[in-house]
Amino acid sequence: MSKMKVDEEEYWNSSKCKAFTFDDEDDELLQLKESKRTVNSLPDITDDDDDDLEKFNWSGEPVGSISWSIKETASSSSSSSTSEGRDLNQQKGSSYAAIPKQSSSYLLSSFFKGRTKHGSFHSLSDALTDTGFKHYAPELRRPKGDYKDYNSDWSPNDTVRRLQRGKVCSLERFHSLQDKLLLLDEAVALHDGNVITAILIFLKRTLRKEILFRELEMRQVALRHLIHFLKEAGDQKLLLDLLRFLGRTEEVALTQYREHLTISDAEKRREFLKSCIGLPFSSEDAAHVQDHYTLLERQIIIEANDKHLESSGQTEIFRKHPRKASILNMPLVTTLFYSCFYHYTETEGTFSSPANLKKTFKIPDKQYVLTALAARAKLRAWHDVD
Repeated sequence: MSKMKVDEEEYWNSSKCKAFTFDDEDDELLQLKESKRTVNSLPDITDDDDDDLEKFNWSGEPVGSISWSIKETASSSSSSSTSEGRDLNQQKGSSYAAIPKQSSSYLLSSFFKGRTKHGSFHSLSDALTDTGFKHYAPELRRPKGDYKDYNSDWSPNDTVRRLQRGKVCSLERFHSLQDKLLLLDEAVALHDGNVITAILIFLKRTLRKEILFRELEMRQVALRHLIHFLKEAGDQKLLLDLLRFLGRTEEVALTQYREHLTISDAEKRREFLKSCIGLPFSSEDAAHVQDHYTLLERQIIIEANDKHLESSGQTEIFRKHPRKASILNMPLVTTLFYSCFYHYTETEGTFSSPANLKKTFKIPDKQYVLTALAARAKLRAWHDVD
């Protein structure tokens, strides 16, 4: 027995597998505790290292990038309610709380994610307007070159060229007469009608008309532009004053005569034409104005008489062929045709007689015969045509 006991002790002492003892179990427990303390101390080290490492999500995109922030924003709105309930359950069932990692207060994702807690932003514009973020998004100001168009002291030559290119340029700073005339001369030298007209409008507004007329008399190109502008604008008063200053009496008369075109009432037009007879027309033009007045006076008389005959219904020709238009303000040939159509048989002593019109206005024979044939043929009065 003693020999077998000695052999067993030698076996256990020489074998790699040791026999079970309570002391060995205590040693292993101590080793496990040491390992646990070592593992618990690792997060303090790894947290510092994680700050220097770039993190990636499952799709391979860097965490914290713009695309990741946009996707995170889209998914956060749909999963906010679910995540809140899930976090509440985890807090109840967990035996310990994890310490959150401290992050930077200036994250790019905070510009895109609409936060609802204290100190948060709801939009990118709110984040940019916050005082804490102004050094990240400075105020964008207009280039100084943009203010040069309004503040620079442009010379007349530069001003004219800027007007030609359609740039904004104020003319109000040209106060003296010399500067204004130099501005006009530069525009004339540039041969741009639009620029010349623009400067003439400025001079018309800022100069007395006597000074303006006197200076334009020595600048014929600018003078022609101003006359054309006044005609197009319908400024008859200033146009007549300018023509009188220049001594163009015939142009004054013709300009005043053209105003009858704006008068629609026949009686008022007749009175206006009567006042134009005494204007300084040439001999030929004066004869035309006199004939115009006489013709309108005849037309007023004929219109009043025929209107009465047509309404009474006593004249056969007005019953068969009612008038389609008034004779007022019609040309001389149209008036002669009307007279040959309705008053062909009247004697020369009446105002509506074709013979009276031929004699008063000296209508040529060929013109009279051609017009009379057209009127009588329209009535199928073949005996008159023969």
